[in-house]
Amino acid sequence: MSRLMMLGCTNSFALFRPKFNGHLFPSIYHINVSSLMRHVSSTTALSFCQLQASKLHDSPVTVASDVRYGGKRIISVDSPLYDYILSNVREPKILRELREETATMRGSQMQVSPDQAQLLAMLVQILGAKRCIEVGTYTGYSSLGVALVLPEGGCLVACERDGKSIEVAQRYYDRAGVSHKVDVRHGLAADTLKSLIQNGEICRYDFAFVDAEKRMYQEYFELLLQLVRVGGLIVVDNVLWHGRVSDPLVNDSKTLSIRDFNENLMKDNRVDISMVPVGDGMTICRKR
Repeated sequence: MSRLMMLGCTNSFALFRPKFNGHLFPSIYHINVSSLMRHVSSTTALSFCQLQASKLHDSPVTVASDVRYGGKRIISVDSPLYDYILSNVREPKILRELREETATMRGSQMQVSPDQAQLLAMLVQILGAKRCIEVGTYTGYSSLGVALVLPEGGCLVACERDGKSIEVAQRYYDRAGVSHKVDVRHGLAADTLKSLIQNGEICRYDFAFVDAEKRMYQEYFELLLQLVRVGGLIVVDNVLWHGRVSDPLVNDSKTLSIRDFNENLMKDNRVDISMVPVGDGMTICRKR
């Protein structure tokens, strides 16, 4: 919406947030841009109206609340749009079958989405990775996606503590003909990573993916930083945690752990980072 179009609206929105861009608004009432400009700058007024108008009209567009981002708008993914995204994922038949079987199991929400798995596989290919680690394998959807694109002679260390999940994963590794590429480690991931370090495998890995116990993220990350080479990638899942990380009223242990982990990453000069809003949010870290 242009500035002139917005200024021409007399009833753009009905609900003020208590605080927006550092400004407090005292009550809930109907207002227009001109009225709001008596209290705040025109830029702040316009940005706030854009934000509220997008909500009022159920728009798939989200507006950054901080006006210093220039009213930047991004797509908010609803169900029809996400269905469209999924329809544009090149999902191999063996992965689809594993996904559908896993969907009938307890805890199926732990499985990464097809668009996430496709991104992970592409990162491995772009990097030219040969040695990979996965922390938290579950039934093997993401690890199978990676193994399928690893070159012959490539290896993926798959860490998983649940024996029943491993049985499903190994069955699909066999069916896909990639069992020789996957080294399944049954047990606590931290113990497996420590054993790799003790066995002299420091800086021997190109790529790692973390999707396991959230309260252990910082420890996993520190161990993986020792195992991944300079220029290698560590990708961490669930960094948006269903949106709870941005809600100050949510303070359970898992949310706090992920929030703290994200804050620590922002200050960590050992890696370059990019938080990507795919799935439940993934942060891609490149070791410097």
